[in-house]
Amino acid sequence: MCLVHCLLDRPPFFRACLNGILWSKDTRKERKLNIYNALIKSSLLYGSETWRLTENNKRRVEATETDALRRSSRISREERIRNVTIRQQIGREETIIKEIEQNQLKWYGHVQRMVEGRLLKIALKWMPKQKRARGRPKKNWMEGIRKAMNGRNLNEGQWEDRKQWSLGVGQHRKTF
Repeated sequence: MCLVHCLLDRPPFFRACLNGILWSKDTRKERKLNIYNALIKSSLLYGSETWRLTENNKRRVEATETDALRRSSRISREERIRNVTIRQQIGREETIIKEIEQNQLKWYGHVQRMVEGRLLKIALKWMPKQKRARGRPKKNWMEGIRKAMNGRNLNEGQWEDRKQWSLGVGQHRKTF
């Protein structure tokens, strides 16, 4: 989880390096989206398959994404334009959280199709023996996967059929 905080604390670095490009009137919208996809989005999604998505992490990732989209649209927060409106102007209807959940489900299906003796599969099924701390139990990675599966009407064992799993997850192959 340290990596999540490290990546989310990097926006000042990105702002300093990319601010001139993103705020520029001379740079086309398509070019700005390419820069966003290549640098900012890829940094935010790095290793996201294994993150435990808490509400705090979701909020921080969305804030970072929205900040980059606002800058590329040349819209300041002082203008008080809603994030949904900015996404529509740019042509990005879905949030990055949906993409993180897709990556997690894709990786989960990949691990579930592995042979039983593989270390990743053993680690995925491992349960600690000690008791949890007092209070409300923290949401673990597997609970997030179950929630994402329920939201997409995916069932246990569907991962055996790769094509059906990919369609259920929302991973459509891009053709060039």
